[in-house]
This record gives sequence, C-alpha cells and structure tokens, in this order.
Amino acid sequence: MSDTLIVLHTAISIIAIVLLIVLVRVDPVIALVIGTLYLGVAAGLGFEGTIQSLIRGFGDIMAEVGLLIGFGVLLGSLLIAMGALQKLVELLLRIFGPRRLPYAFSAALSSIFPAIYVDVQLVLAAPLARSAAPRMSRNGLAMMGGTLTAGILVGYVFVVPGLETVAVAGLLDVPLGTMLICGTLIGPPTAVLTTFLYGRLLRYGLWNEAKDEVDIEETQLGSPAATEGHGAVSSPPLYGSPLPILVALLLIAFGAVAEAASLESSVVAFLGDPVLALFIGLLGAYVLAWRTLSGERVEEAMGEGFNATGQILLITGIGGSLGAVIGETGLDKILGGFFSAEAGTPDLLTILLAWVIAAVLHLAIGSISVAAITAAGILAPIMGGLEVPAVVIGLAIGSGALFALQVNSNFFWMFQTLLGVSTQGALKALTLVTAMASVVPLVLILALSLVV
Repeated sequence: MSDTLIVLHTAISIIAIVLLIVLVRVDPVIALVIGTLYLGVAAGLGFEGTIQSLIRGFGDIMAEVGLLIGFGVLLGSLLIAMGALQKLVELLLRIFGPRRLPYAFSAALSSIFPAIYVDVQLVLAAPLARSAAPRMSRNGLAMMGGTLTAGILVGYVFVVPGLETVAVAGLLDVPLGTMLICGTLIGPPTAVLTTFLYGRLLRYGLWNEAKDEVDIEETQLGSPAATEGHGAVSSPPLYGSPLPILVALLLIAFGAVAEAASLESSVVAFLGDPVLALFIGLLGAYVLAWRTLSGERVEEAMGEGFNATGQILLITGIGGSLGAVIGETGLDKILGGFFSAEAGTPDLLTILLAWVIAAVLHLAIGSISVAAITAAGILAPIMGGLEVPAVVIGLAIGSGALFALQVNSNFFWMFQTLLGVSTQGALKALTLVTAMASVVPLVLILALSLVV
C-alpha cells in the first residue's frame, strides 16, 4: 500500500474517533476501538493481524503502567478520604496569608498533591477557595478560581502520579523516574507563572463581578464539612497526611538518581522501582486510613478507587492498541523520515507538532486524558526516528492536551457550579487559564530539550 493511502487511512481513523466522541456521543473506549479496527483493516493488516495488534498493544501498555495506575488511583482515593488536601490548604493560608496564598496554593496542588481524580480534587478544593476569597483583595474569587485551575490541571498533565502523566509516560516508554524529575521541573513553575500572569490580567479589569459571579448556596457536596471524609474516627495530623505520597515520590526519585549515577544494586533497584514505590505509598495510606477513618469509610474509599481504575485502564490500554496498529502500518517510517533530524526538522517544530496534535484533540474531544493518550498513541510509533527525547515529547503532549478546557468538558460545568461563577466567569477562570497554562510551559520544555 502506498504511503499516501496509509497516511489517509490514519487521518480518517483519528477524525472518526473524534467525531464519534464529539457528535455521536460514543464512549471514548468504544470510539478508540472502532478507529483502531478500521485503521488496521483499511491499512492492510487483515482481520486477524488487526486483532492481534490490538491485543498486543493493550497487553504491552498494561504491563508498563497497569499497576502504577491502579496503585496511584487507590492512593489518591485514600488521601482524599482523609482530608489531606484540606489540611494543607489551611496551613498555607496561615503561613502565607491571603495575598500570597494563590501562589503557594497552585504550587502545592501541582506538586505535593498532583491530581489523580481531577473532579474529586475540585470538589474538595472549591469550598476552600471560596472561603479564602473574601479574605483577599478585590477579585478574590476570580483569583482563587484561576489558582485552582492552574494547580489541579497542571499537576495532572505534568507531575507523577497524575494519571495522564503516568499513561503518556507508559505509551512513550519513558521511565517514570525520568518523567517525575522532568515533570516536576516543568509543572510547579508553570502553575505559579500562570497564576501570576492571570493575576496581572485581573488587575487590568478582566473580571466583572456582576456578570462573572453568581450567588450559590452551600450544599452538602460543596460544603467543607462534606469534603472532610464522612465516617472519620479522628483526623490525621497534618504532617502525617501527605507522607504516603511523599514517600512514594522520594523512592521513585531515588531510583531515577541511582540509575543516572549507574549505581547498580538489586536492593536499590527494588526500592526505587515505581511499582513498589507506589505500593508502599498505598500501604502507608491504607494503614493511616484505618487508624483515622471508620472501617466503612475506608472500604468505601477503596471501592471508589477500584471503580475509577477500570475506565482509566481501558482508555489507556486502547491508546496502546491504537499505537500498536499505527506501528504495524509503517506510518512510523513515513512520518519518522519527515520529522527526523536528517530531514532538517528542528526540535521546536517537532515539539510544536506534538503540542498541536494534543491541543486539537482536546478541543474536539473535551477530555484531557483521552486527548493526551490518543496523541501519545499516534506519536509513539515514530519516536525512534526523532532526535527529541521521548520525555520532552511527553511533556509537549501534556501541555497541548491542557489547551483551553471549555464547555464540552464536564469539568467545566462542575467548576462553574462549585466555584459560584457564571459561564462567562468560567470561560475566564478556567478556559483562559488552561490556554495560558498550555502555552507558558512551551519555552520551558524547549529549554529542557537542550539539556536532556
């Protein structure tokens, strides 16, 4: 089959996936499978070859990130149930005061508590942002809304164990320790810088309180009391709440540093393995939860984690299947030759390509994770022909997938309701901020490509 037809069928497959999700409202998992099956058969792999590639791709990515995602989701569910996030925010407010709180808040949300459940994290943080807003100067709610956006979503796309970050790292075969170090270098600075720039826009009259804010009543879902984790026996101390995730991240970082230093030891390799690190974090959170929550609440938190894991694993796995089928079509050689260093393509253009693919997918689909996973599945097969490091491509995909979250996302409407802003206000504090947070890190990512 000619190169032109392969490119054409790949384009049709990707467009079909987007249209099925956006126009027909087909579930992303089903749409991804349909697009993958079409591409395999149309590109000449045959029925049996297409199915075999789909299964192999799914199995390969599950072997890479399945346990990482599962342990990460359960860890996040337990931390949320114990109210670890609320305690951190209350401490930051006492230490930094209202004026500097947005910067501390965005840095903490994007680094110490990178998002595992963005929806649940929003539910937890929204009442805290609303309670802090009156203690700030003019446009307090607007500032705290933009801060939540930058902190939660930047952490989700850049910082381990954010699920989008873990999934993309697995699809592009990036060591999780490498993604942790590089993502941490990009994520928190992006969140803080975006918060700063957004604050400057507010000073120039971006926000109209009369049109951008609405009066809301505290509900059981949105009230601080409801988000503390019902069924608590006692409240864990602040220093103990974040320990499980901090221990896990330190172990992963330790393994990455040891590998970079060529420190060969079975014990070091064992302790620094990301799967073991996240399991140790999960075990610590589980023990702490049993000491501070009722048994019913612990079981409920674990059940919520198990329920969420299935959908996440399916989407991630099918993203791997799409990448495997694309690899079998030979598209990697076609695009790899075009975007290789020998073809004269500069690193900037390659990074921008990854960013644009993810950004377009997100604008069409409305899901950060699906857009990033689909973009990674498209680009994974051509990674061998690129001079740009895979971790840089992964960060560029995360950056693009964040672009301009808007009305086709359920997060948009949750944000509007929980923050007490109008649709116009959400377009400013969420859509505009995610657009800024998507563009801001491009310079940082390009700089990182020069040194990794």
